[in-house]
Formats: sequence, C-alpha cells, structure tokens
Amino acid sequence: MRRSVPLLNLSPRDQLRAGKLPRRVVQLLIGLILYGVSMAMMLRATLGLNPWDVFHAGVTGRVPVTFGQVTIIVGALVLLLWIPLRQWPGLGTIANVVVIGLAVDAALAVMAAPSGLLAQVALLLAGLVLNGLAGGLYIGSQLGPGPRDGLMTGLALRTGLSIRLVRTGLELTVLGAGWLLGGPVGLGTVLYAMTIGPLVQFFLPRVTVSLEAPPERHPLSRVAPAVGSTR
Repeated sequence: MRRSVPLLNLSPRDQLRAGKLPRRVVQLLIGLILYGVSMAMMLRATLGLNPWDVFHAGVTGRVPVTFGQVTIIVGALVLLLWIPLRQWPGLGTIANVVVIGLAVDAALAVMAAPSGLLAQVALLLAGLVLNGLAGGLYIGSQLGPGPRDGLMTGLALRTGLSIRLVRTGLELTVLGAGWLLGGPVGLGTVLYAMTIGPLVQFFLPRVTVSLEAPPERHPLSRVAPAVGSTR
C-alpha cells in the first residue's frame, strides 16, 4: 500500500521555496487543464453538472459571455472574498482562476455532443473520473488552494464551523442560485456529489508531491479529504 503523503499548510512564499518547483508547476498546469477538459465533458453529456458549474451555466445563459469566461469572472470575484477572511492566494490559486476557464472553452470548441443516452452516460462517467484525477494532480502540487476551496476553508476558520458544514452550505447556495438561473441539474449533479470526494481521496495520495515541512508548519492531512473539490 502506498504511504500517504501529507498536504502541508504552506504560506505563498513557502509554496515557492519548498522544492521540486518545476515538477510541481507542470503538475499544477496539467491538473488544471484536465480539470477544464473534464468540465467540458460533463457539459457535453447534458446530464447535470456539479453545483458550482450549475451556477456558471445558469449565468452563461443570461449574459453574452462563454462558459469559460464566466468561470474566470466568478473565480476572480470569489478571490476578492478572501480579503476580509485574510486568506493569501498562491500561484496555484491565481492559475486556477485563469487556466481552467481557458481550458474548458478550448475543449468545448472541439468536443462534439454525444448521440444517445449510453454515450451521454459514458461521457459523464469519464468526465467524473478525469475530474477526480485532475483535482488530485492540482491539489497534490501543493501550490495553493483554488478560490472556492480557499473561501470554504477561510469561512470555516473564521466562523468555527466544520469544513463539511461550510462546504455543504456554500454548494447548496450556488446550486440553488444556478438552478433558479436555469443551470442544468440532473444525474450528473447527484453522481458528482456522491463520487468526487472518494475519487479525489483515491488519486490524491498517488500524485501528491512529497515536500519537507518548515518547522513552524503542520500537515493538513486531516483537512484534505474533506476538501473534495479543487476550485
């Protein structure tokens, strides 16, 4: 059995000084690109999206911008909410805002919608697995949380509520808002909620880059399994 590699609570400066930076940056970018591709696969399957993407799709239907552009704009706005929470973004946080949105638009431009229910289900399931792998790659690069995960952990720290409770509240809120805006809720939404945590938990220890923790830092291994999403 593979030994678990801890995720470290690193400051933005420590993230860049922790070693193995070229490998980690490449892994970060691969993870973010694959994440965007997995989002496009679930969109093309038309069987429902994860809560944040239900919201993104709902907004896309109301404004003259692409899905990827909405993803970038929402990510940037969420990042602003870090300021009162005193959260500090890392390289991975900034890259997350931009790269995923560009990747999903590029993938949508070349990916055709499947014909037939079986093809739709197959594309949805493949997108879910790829999303879990991409999340593991991105988180495992240890270059900072995504804007949405940073908002979640920041709120948990400031309110004293559990990660699970804060995440559930946030995702129910954006899911409800997205549904009211006309975003697609369906089988994919339910499957995502049920499988993304176990998928990321499966892939994460296999792709996390092992780093030496600075003396004053402590592993986040207890928090990581609850984070389930990379954005």
